[in-house]
Amino acid sequence: MAEDGEEKPRNFHEMELDDRILKAIAKLGWQTPTLIQERAIPLLLEGKDVLVRARTGSGKTAAFAIPVIQKILTIKQTAKHQEIKALILAPSRELCHQMCGVIKELTIKCSREVRCVDVAPPVELSVQKPLLVEQPDIVVGTPTRVLKHIKAGYMDLKKSMELLVIDEADLVFSFGYESEVRELMERLPSIYQAILASATLSEDVKNLKSLVLHNPVILKLEEPEIAPASQLSHYHLMAEEMDKATILYALLKLHLIRGKSIIFVNTVDKCYKIKLYLEQFGIPICVLNSELPAKIRCHSVNQFNQGIYDTIVASDEKALEQPGNPNDKNNSELQKSKRKKDKESGVSRGIDFQCVANVINFDFPLDVQSYVHRAGRTARGNNQGSVLSFVSIREKPLLEKVENHFKNDQDDVSIFKSYQFKLDEIESFKYRAKDAWRAVTRIAVREARLKEIKQEIFNCQKLKSYFEDNPTDLQVLRHDKALHTVKIQQHLSDVPEYIVPPTLKGIAGLGRKKRKRENYRTSQGSSSRFEAKKNNPLLSMDFEGFNSKKKKKKNNN
Repeated sequence: MAEDGEEKPRNFHEMELDDRILKAIAKLGWQTPTLIQERAIPLLLEGKDVLVRARTGSGKTAAFAIPVIQKILTIKQTAKHQEIKALILAPSRELCHQMCGVIKELTIKCSREVRCVDVAPPVELSVQKPLLVEQPDIVVGTPTRVLKHIKAGYMDLKKSMELLVIDEADLVFSFGYESEVRELMERLPSIYQAILASATLSEDVKNLKSLVLHNPVILKLEEPEIAPASQLSHYHLMAEEMDKATILYALLKLHLIRGKSIIFVNTVDKCYKIKLYLEQFGIPICVLNSELPAKIRCHSVNQFNQGIYDTIVASDEKALEQPGNPNDKNNSELQKSKRKKDKESGVSRGIDFQCVANVINFDFPLDVQSYVHRAGRTARGNNQGSVLSFVSIREKPLLEKVENHFKNDQDDVSIFKSYQFKLDEIESFKYRAKDAWRAVTRIAVREARLKEIKQEIFNCQKLKSYFEDNPTDLQVLRHDKALHTVKIQQHLSDVPEYIVPPTLKGIAGLGRKKRKRENYRTSQGSSSRFEAKKNNPLLSMDFEGFNSKKKKKKNNN
């Protein structure tokens, strides 16, 4: 017993949770609650309104999902009718999809008692009507979609809703949902328990707090913006664009990066350039950006989380989070594209990329907050992670800005370590890299995007009946002009032994490692794969360190 007051519960089984929830938590491999879960779950179970402020990757989703499920199970014991009891709002479709997935994992042992429906997908409202007629216990969606269903008469939350959750609350207004949220509040009951979860306490959050919460408990954890140095390593490497491309190719092809990785760039076109570039070397990679249809975005995230792809390239467009001033120099490059972007999409925020070992900033982020949110994709919960940032001469001021920001919090010690990489050791890689990089022209990027759009048209269920009635239109699409996409040369996918630096031949183990990884995927379950990958940091390419033992042996001989 603690003498200075009542001790906080340290384990999930001490929080008076239903056995079915505890079994689901055990199946997910969560041994102990994170700090925010430990603090928030008991307060929410007591029925208090709570404003949760905690950094990205701290476990906020489970912190509100677990008590919501518990309260619904408790209500079910005396309820006479099936009703919608909880509404969860989020600013992006990906986040809605992710949260619904977490809830389904947590209700795997009570799936008949607690049902969750995600109404965020951009389908006709009538398609989702049958799901809502069944009165699911939890509805997840963006403010726009939920409001549309209420106006259509498919939901009446005023009679039954008891719990309201708004996740990533600091993005809800900046994504343009203010009017929808205010109108939605008028259609909710006068009394309900509310939870706001946010990474920051911005002015938007304060406005939302006054609109939604009643006498809330504010959980503002005294924790750093990013994971501690013992959990998250930060590296930087000075390189111009062509060198960046060469190094990235060598890191991935020689397996110097272990575990799953996210490559961040600043524009959508760069996304496709990186994808087409790496595919020439037989490196499988998927793309995520705001121009993709929601279904493809969710599919890409799922494929990455399931281990089908170990690498994903994502465009982190600041304009999505903070539309800002169009005259702002920092935003000028991002505003050039006239393509339609989905405001219900977010990449660096919200999406739960699972088991990410490394974040690679191919383009350095435009500000400190973007760096924080990118770094938050790895080292989530209690897992290890690393961030490697490629920095050109033009990007050096951005690096210094991030460095100075965190120096204030860490006794004037830089968070960045220099990533030891001897570019002259991979000179033979450079010729291949240059040819592959130059092959990805602006036309190739544009037509790769066009190919993707056409494929989505072919797969679209809404257009299926149209093409059945108008087969000529389908033929026109199928027999359109040939796309000038990048030609894949099979020999580039192999790395001849003679171009591998002698210092790396024992480490790379190219063919052997590839086979081992494929066998590992097929033989291991998801939980053991997670355990294997979570402790795989980014390996520093320090040739002298690698060679020290070999040199000693030679000297002895």
